[in-house]
Amino acid sequence: MKATATPTTWRGVLTGFLAVLALVGFWPSPVDQPVQGQLAVFLFLIHALGVPPWIGYGFVEATANVALFVPLGFLAALAFPTKPWWQIGGFGLLVSGFMELGQLLFLHSRYPSALDLATNTAGCLLGFSLVAFVRRPRIAAAAT
Repeated sequence: MKATATPTTWRGVLTGFLAVLALVGFWPSPVDQPVQGQLAVFLFLIHALGVPPWIGYGFVEATANVALFVPLGFLAALAFPTKPWWQIGGFGLLVSGFMELGQLLFLHSRYPSALDLATNTAGCLLGFSLVAFVRRPRIAAAAT
């Protein structure tokens, strides 16, 4: 017999992940600050090897924001399996909005941005899409 996690179990995991996001979002200084020097050296080296210059700090930061929120969408889709994509995306936007608002109001060394809202929401939707993609073949097979 195969054991599967229930939506209630996934809600617990989602709650834990939200706590991790809160730590990242409300850390007093930018979380990449300790590695900015190494990142600058790495980007310099890859550009010297021919990697296009548009792959710079902004690209790395935006990609990291997307990646940070993929688990949120993934877990939210499992925790609330009947919710449509736009509600999961709205949840990601809401979580990101609270993080950005908190940075604006309380953290003087952090910089909220609309780009973070967009990339975080995109990551959340990507996570939702991964769950939908994995579930699709099972749903189609069960229907036949």
